[in-house]
Amino acid sequence: MAEACEDRPTAQAALWIGTLLQQFPELSTELVPGRTTPAHRPAAPRPPADLGTRLREEREEQLLLRQRHGLVAPGHGAAPLRLHVSDAIRDITDGVLELEEAVRDRLGLPRPRRASVPERLRRIASLLDRVAADTVLAAHVRDETRRMARRCARALGDTETVVRVAGRCPWCDSVSLRAFPDRAAVLCVNPACRCPEPDCGCHDDPAYRHTWDEGEWTRA
Repeated sequence: MAEACEDRPTAQAALWIGTLLQQFPELSTELVPGRTTPAHRPAAPRPPADLGTRLREEREEQLLLRQRHGLVAPGHGAAPLRLHVSDAIRDITDGVLELEEAVRDRLGLPRPRRASVPERLRRIASLLDRVAADTVLAAHVRDETRRMARRCARALGDTETVVRVAGRCPWCDSVSLRAFPDRAAVLCVNPACRCPEPDCGCHDDPAYRHTWDEGEWTRA
């Protein structure tokens, strides 16, 4: 079963990057409720540079109107921006940019050229083999990609499907195995689970969970 424990930090990071690549473009669609988009829409555009200023002004304007008159700012009722979605876009955009720069700096590579969030994520994914040799960097990439993927999912209101798996975890002997079809993975959800691998994330990250590819688990 040890061979099936594909739970190195970079293996986990690859899963989170895949989730972000799938879900991040959906944030732009959710930014303005009711906006129609073609079924074959192109990749989501990057948020405008002045989005933060616009959002701050809108917040201040709405707050002032509510305080003075109990009113809602005119023009906001038809298609208001979902501020929690715009905040998630900015957070993930900044986070991916900073993560790529940190990875390339740690690996001694030149600063990356400007690119969209999906392109930056693909570039990070292409460096994971090199990242794996640096345990500190690998853990950082895993933690950041996981954080951003969860932020993205929360902004979209997603609730991931979870299916109980029969049997016991080979490491903790608990009936805590769950299948996550969207990720094609099986996880041990017992927070006390520890495996024999000294460099596994379960030893230093309380939020870390052992993960097996569904195909590997079936063969095991």
